[in-house]
Amino acid sequence: MSETVHEVENGVHNFSSEKEYVKPTNPVTLERLEWFQDQKLALMMHWGPYSQIGMVESWILSDEDGDWSRNDVDWTNDYEEMKREYFDLNKTFNPFRFEPEKWAEAAAEGGFKYLIFTTKHHDGFCMWDTHTTDYRVTGKETPFHMHKYADICKHVFDAFRDKGLAIASYFSKADWHTPYYWTPGMERGRHTWRGPSYNPAEHPSLWEKFVQFTHDQIMELMTRYGRIDILWLDAGWVRDGGRVNQDIRLGELVERARQTQPWLLSADRTVGGAYENYVTPEQTIPDRPLHVPWESCITIGTSFSFKFEDKYKSARQLVHILMEVVAKGGNLALNVGPQPDGRLPAGALKSMKELGAWMKTYGEAVYGTRICAPYYTGNSAFTRKGDTVYCTYLYANEDAQVSQQIRIPYTDAVTGIELVGTDEAVEYTQDGEGITLQLPASQLGGQAPIAHVFRMSTK
Repeated sequence: MSETVHEVENGVHNFSSEKEYVKPTNPVTLERLEWFQDQKLALMMHWGPYSQIGMVESWILSDEDGDWSRNDVDWTNDYEEMKREYFDLNKTFNPFRFEPEKWAEAAAEGGFKYLIFTTKHHDGFCMWDTHTTDYRVTGKETPFHMHKYADICKHVFDAFRDKGLAIASYFSKADWHTPYYWTPGMERGRHTWRGPSYNPAEHPSLWEKFVQFTHDQIMELMTRYGRIDILWLDAGWVRDGGRVNQDIRLGELVERARQTQPWLLSADRTVGGAYENYVTPEQTIPDRPLHVPWESCITIGTSFSFKFEDKYKSARQLVHILMEVVAKGGNLALNVGPQPDGRLPAGALKSMKELGAWMKTYGEAVYGTRICAPYYTGNSAFTRKGDTVYCTYLYANEDAQVSQQIRIPYTDAVTGIELVGTDEAVEYTQDGEGITLQLPASQLGGQAPIAHVFRMSTK
């Protein structure tokens, strides 16, 4: 699928082609994809020692990605020293204000249904108590290693499960710390790129060590950390058939993991094939509905990792993004980067809480729905649940005009319309091109709401 997958800019990746999607044949996987498509809203979290510098995670380590990732490197021109400083961030990572239960409470209140948590990013630092490397949150060099919550993945996963959220384990297939991937003294010398420092075909025994290292790490997560619903795999360049072949025998690994976790979904993003069970646009929304399972990961702020003085999207912005995604058949994974001290940023928490308040009233138009023509028109998002069609009529800002008459382009027959939130009956007329609704008097005057949501019976 390399012809349909490419980098857009600044490390943001495009997504696999819908027409080349490989539908799973395993009935359990198919059943779980139906479950997945019911969830609609995930909380994604990029967190690690890099949160201390408030910069993009991992990418400044790759010389070939330096043109965009090092814009904020303003303290040195010695990039070899900078890499050493970055890899030493584990020695100062001490998030002693980390309270996983508070994270989980905020996620549940925000209406999120599953968590995508970075167990390891490309820099190779492990946020769980791995036995494969000392470069981990429980390693002796990391000051947090004696804390009661030191095994961060365990405590995050347990806290979110206790609140009823499912767990997706984000895992980077690339590892820029292990000498099995970036090996000192190999032909690339000091000049790094996102792939291995050697050609695996020319050093098969070294590559096999990396494959076993990767398998061991993932199987630790699959066997020691409770129920995992999704294995969310990043670093799509680690694949058979890329710039250099990097076959980690993923199929063998996923099938082995499914012996323990038979319900496991695999998101081998941007790679395609049998183990990309759903497609993952990043910081973008497809321009049309997709008829395969998909999930768009979009930041609540401007960055996936924590950024000092970041600006966070308002609840109105988040609802508009969510409804466009859902109307086009997808799930929305909203990302927040926790602070280096272990807390979630106040601005992100405020937006999450306001989104949750909206979802508490209007979530019936979101959760468990499927796509419905005419899908998304810019100001109207359509979803369906059985014989009920929902139209979420969106207002761009609080100063937008709220008209007594609203016109929506829905042409199938309806037998009645109610306003979600008040259950008031809505008067309407219908013709061959759409429906004209009369807003109840209670909705007129004052600032424009985020949206009006209409429940339309079609039976």
